[in-house]
Amino acid sequence: MSISLSPPAPSHLMTAAPVPSWARRVAAAALWASAPSALWRLAVVLGVPLGLAESEYDSMLIPGWGYLVVPLLSAFQEALAFLTLGLVRPWGEVWPGWIPGLRGRRIPVYAAVVPAALGALACTIYGVLFMWTTLHADMEITRWGEWLMNVCYVPLVAWGPLLAVVTVHYYRRRTHG
Repeated sequence: MSISLSPPAPSHLMTAAPVPSWARRVAAAALWASAPSALWRLAVVLGVPLGLAESEYDSMLIPGWGYLVVPLLSAFQEALAFLTLGLVRPWGEVWPGWIPGLRGRRIPVYAAVVPAALGALACTIYGVLFMWTTLHADMEITRWGEWLMNVCYVPLVAWGPLLAVVTVHYYRRRTHG
């Protein structure tokens, strides 16, 4: 009989407990809720006319550092939003093979739940504060530009609550509580 030093590899095709379709849809909705604002920022960097006055581009440091910071902010935001899918997929329950010492082991529930819960709180606060300040800002923007910006940023308000719902579901599913 041989003894293996590596933990048994769990199935990468299934989660520990079945994930209902509503939870997968909520996780996808959280990802998509963050996308319009990221796309709006990328459109600003690409020079798409969005009804903004030159002074507004200057405040975003465009041209200048904004050409680097704004796309990186969008990419970082979408990467964080993508992690929401890990709460309903097998890769959110097992450490990936490229992490030495942990590969193939189960991810502790709290290692996913605590950052996700803090992220849900942060996204909720950010979404609400951003919308409040945007609606009360004295921006130089055309009426249709303001409408477009609001259409792109209003979904951010839903990102935090959607992430919270998926986080609670992940916790209950993984702890059978």
